[in-house]
Amino acid sequence: MDSLKLLALDAEDLAVVSAHLQDAVFKTDGLAFDARQHVFSVVVNRFVWESAASRGKSFERRRAVVAFKRVNAVRSIGIDRKDTSAVFSLLAINFTPKGEGPDGTLEVVLSGNASVALDVECVEVQLADTGGAWETSLKPRHPAV
Repeated sequence: MDSLKLLALDAEDLAVVSAHLQDAVFKTDGLAFDARQHVFSVVVNRFVWESAASRGKSFERRRAVVAFKRVNAVRSIGIDRKDTSAVFSLLAINFTPKGEGPDGTLEVVLSGNASVALDVECVEVQLADTGGAWETSLKPRHPAV
């Protein structure tokens, strides 16, 4: 399968990016904020949901980077930046607008009741696979709601 590259510029686009990142895993040292460039990024190992239905018993993960642009502030809950071995699973990315303008807060919801809140000028999120795929026999499972 070809490498995935997505760009989200509104809440509808963001839902697509969020779906592709569901169950992506990363370590704390995969988080970075460049305050000068206003970019928050996360290096993840994403589960390849787009091919999971057709793969049978084996599945894939790919290394990817998600970049959140136009970020003015970053806050986190449940993340100890000193614990570089901690592993998080990305559950969803949500956007809450502030008033009627394009600015608001992007929330990256993580496993273990952790999250990252990004105050942004507008939604501008890029997702790109950066490496080859590797096989995994484990498919993330979610309890029925």
